[in-house]
Amino acid sequence: MDYTPTQSGFRQQPNMRQRNSSADGLEGSQLFEDTSGAAHGLQTGNQQAGPQAAGFTGQSILSDPMSNLAMAYGSSLASQGREMVDKNLDRFIPISKMKYYFAVDTVYVGKKLGLLVFPYMHENWEVRYQQDTPVAPRFDVNAPDLYIPAMGFITYVLVAGLALGTQNRFSPELLGVQASSAFVWLIMEVLAVLLSLYLVTANTDLTTIDLLAFSGYKYVGMIIGVVAGLLFGRPAYYLSLLWCCAAIFVFMIRTLRLKLLSDAAAEGRLVRGTRNQLRMYLTMSIAAAQPIFMYWLTYHLIR
Repeated sequence: MDYTPTQSGFRQQPNMRQRNSSADGLEGSQLFEDTSGAAHGLQTGNQQAGPQAAGFTGQSILSDPMSNLAMAYGSSLASQGREMVDKNLDRFIPISKMKYYFAVDTVYVGKKLGLLVFPYMHENWEVRYQQDTPVAPRFDVNAPDLYIPAMGFITYVLVAGLALGTQNRFSPELLGVQASSAFVWLIMEVLAVLLSLYLVTANTDLTTIDLLAFSGYKYVGMIIGVVAGLLFGRPAYYLSLLWCCAAIFVFMIRTLRLKLLSDAAAEGRLVRGTRNQLRMYLTMSIAAAQPIFMYWLTYHLIR
């Protein structure tokens, strides 16, 4: 209340304007301060500063000399380990030469299959060379390859599954046992030949892949015998297998004698000497082992 003196005494005057102005001031001002705008600005600033901070951290790591040294040392160790593995693996299985053994065509495959089944009329068994390097198999039927042995092994497993199915004995486990046993016998045969070559100290250019190829050619005769047995019965199996066994024996003798025996013995001349006799026995043993494996891996498939 505001009291002002007048002539008649005191008169009360309400200060309405001051009350209204104070009320308007209370309504215009907030009880708590709105900090949402500041929080949004802080969050936006953090988002903008995040990539910059991450980039700064990555740049600092990459620019660290110790990190660069560690990365270079790790890459050098990896390259050295890869070279060591390739070098040691190439000693037993020359991976770089695998392309040579698969350089075949349809004409070569047809001639090679005919040579494996009927080798009696073939005269020249020498492998041709070009600048001290054997020519590709597609240019020389006498050159060893891995295409026919690989396809022969796969076909043999499929034919074995067919034979087991016709006898109501098929099962995936039995087919796996059939394939694994054939593969194990093949590896054992190659290892035995390598050991024999080492014991007789034979100076030959035969490699592990060559022996694998020659040992894998017997699958052709095995397939012919099993298919003949499935189509025409057990007598046809024995007749066809006997023919194929004789053919692979002649094929191995005429092929390996040029690789294992001396030049004079390979030409058919009599050469006396303990070392040449051992090589001759080894050649005949390798050739005689092929029919044994052919019968062992197929006789139970025909009933």
